[in-house]
Amino acid sequence: MNANDLKRQAALAALAYVEEDTILGVGTGSTTNCFIDLLAEKGIRLKACVSSSKATEQRLRDHGYEVIDLNQAGTIPLYVDGADETDAKRQLIKGGGAALTREKICAAAAQQFVCIVDQSKLVPQLGKFPLPVEVIPMARSLVARELVKLGGDPVYREGVTTDNGNVILDVWHLDITDAKALEQKINNLPGVVTNGLFALRPADRVLIARPDRIDTL
Repeated sequence: MNANDLKRQAALAALAYVEEDTILGVGTGSTTNCFIDLLAEKGIRLKACVSSSKATEQRLRDHGYEVIDLNQAGTIPLYVDGADETDAKRQLIKGGGAALTREKICAAAAQQFVCIVDQSKLVPQLGKFPLPVEVIPMARSLVARELVKLGGDPVYREGVTTDNGNVILDVWHLDITDAKALEQKINNLPGVVTNGLFALRPADRVLIARPDRIDTL
């Protein structure tokens, strides 16, 4: 079973959490794309969807689903998204697809956040994957200097502009022993929109696809 098969298995397991004729929050990324395709393949009816990115919005619309603004939706019963890393506490690193801010907003608005990953994303401690930080463009150098003081090695993700018009710094070599504290500390830096740590609001469930089973955290 290859990586794509595992992603599909994780996405398939998440369908059990979806109630028809409700508003569903949908994240961004390759595993989430499998989830969207399976929603349509299985003929699951939804009242509407809230999307974390323009790319996801287009994919949902292509499958015939209505996409509405979060301000119109209010509280979302369920939000389904992938992750770049997860630990055993269901704390995540997200943002490889540069949609971390909208993903974090959707997660905060959701009554239940289900994260779908393949087994390669489960790690003993977060931080092997570089931590994405969304930054207002004029503050890029300022924020980078502050991230160095925190022990990180920030790299500007060239050629990438977020759906919010901002830039991404990918921060390597951070010591993420206290993910909640680090999430708060980075978010408090002037010019930071948010960072890709999902520790203050972790996933409620993480579905991990392995070749022979789905594990649930």
